[in-house]
Amino acid sequence: MIAALPMYDWPEERAGVDALWSYLGDALREGGVPAPLALTRGDDLWALWEDPGLVIGQTCGLPYRARLHDRVQLIGTFDYGLQGVPTGHYRSEMVVARNDPREDLAQFREAALALNGFDSQSGWCAAHAAAKAAGITFRRFHHTGAHRASAGLVAEGRADIAAVDAVTWRLIQRHEPDMAARLRVLGPTPSSPALPLVAAPGQPAGRIADILEAAVTAMPDGLRDRTGVTGFHRMCDADYLAVVTPPLPSQAQPVL
Repeated sequence: MIAALPMYDWPEERAGVDALWSYLGDALREGGVPAPLALTRGDDLWALWEDPGLVIGQTCGLPYRARLHDRVQLIGTFDYGLQGVPTGHYRSEMVVARNDPREDLAQFREAALALNGFDSQSGWCAAHAAAKAAGITFRRFHHTGAHRASAGLVAEGRADIAAVDAVTWRLIQRHEPDMAARLRVLGPTPSSPALPLVAAPGQPAGRIADILEAAVTAMPDGLRDRTGVTGFHRMCDADYLAVVTPPLPSQAQPVL
């Protein structure tokens, strides 16, 4: 058995993520669902998400709809209490350097976008949706591997703009105040269903969802404040599969 909650598992947040799993794992075992005592961590996220012993794992909307949705069971999603989005949804913030004079996304035509990867809902798909709504296209890219690194490149002036998911933006403000002070939010992207919680085939997904819903509802305020998790929301495949996946840029120019 394994459990994995890698998406906001920063070194500074690790104790809180472990505390969240300790609480949820206890609830699952008390509810009759075998669950590991500790989280499994590793750099190969696909190996974690597709592990046949996965009791619960947190993934991203794009990997879920592109590859995982017919290989795992969807449990639901954590709600992080973001303002301006439906329950169970999230968005990204388009961040730029604080001293950048441009005030409108339409002015960032041909700008260099820092992104964690083209396999990211919040870093790529959300950025593309916001750019499309503004009538522009990004054609130059910095591949960073992480939202934190993308924001850092923008703060350093090595990229023009990045789409950083709103929960990560909270973490940047909490743990990287100097970086945050060099950035500003140009505006939000359209919202999409938040990070899916999934389980391997054969796991009692419905029972797991029932237990998580009850546990999160009863979560102590201290743990709620520490993790930012304010609720649990049940989702269905259609919620994720309805989100548009943009094509890879045909004329993408990497910025070296």
